Amino acid sequence: MLEHGGRVGVLSPCYAEHAHAWRKGGYVVREVGEQEVDDFLDSLDVLVVVNPNNPTGLHLSAERLLAWHARLAERGGWLVVDEAFMDNTPDLSVAAETWRIGLIVLRSFGKFFGLAGVRLGFVLAEPVLLKSLAQEIGPWSVSGPTRIIGQACLSDRQGQARQIERSDQARDRLVALLTQYHLAPDGGCALFQWRVTAEAPSLYEFCARRGVLLRLFAGATPESASLRFGLPGTEADWRRLHTVLLEYRKEYPWPR
Repeated sequence: MLEHGGRVGVLSPCYAEHAHAWRKGGYVVREVGEQEVDDFLDSLDVLVVVNPNNPTGLHLSAERLLAWHARLAERGGWLVVDEAFMDNTPDLSVAAETWRIGLIVLRSFGKFFGLAGVRLGFVLAEPVLLKSLAQEIGPWSVSGPTRIIGQACLSDRQGQARQIERSDQARDRLVALLTQYHLAPDGGCALFQWRVTAEAPSLYEFCARRGVLLRLFAGATPESASLRFGLPGTEADWRRLHTVLLEYRKEYPWPR
């Protein structure tokens, strides 16, 4: 296992749990932008990448990730790839490459299947590391009901294909809706869309007061603030989002 106090790079922006967990474990964490990775990589023991990224939706190619892994592995380092949002784009996954020492892939269950309450995830890595992790977490880390639900969903290949089709269609619908109200996404994936705008704080508060919850990300400047829009779950939710955005644009016309 990795020595405590090692240097960990987290490709940013991304959700905060990765950096928080590594810092809590006693590691020195540096958040790096996509264009900075090559400059800092040789000073890191671990690089953590969310692919596709949350919230930006940035997709990195397998070739680029494996090149980063090769540089880290030369020094005994790790590349950790969080593929929580990968199910709709399996061709970008590096899961099949986890026979390589130092390449670790994390997969999430709840996001793709829309079952956030089912706390289930997976680690793919070489056997020695998996054995060490199993000893750390113990034999009862996943409940019986969660195992049953997970097995049922993962064995239903036709259901997965339908879910991919549904979420791809919903993505296109959300992009069109946001664009209609001058909020064309700057990034995203099949499960969410991301918009960078100085309007982010005001739109976030406007929507929240009307029962529509978005994810707000503060930027270094007012212009770099951003919002993440998830997929509405029902037709009623779609209508509510449409109505709220319409009301917002009436109160705050474009351009502001």
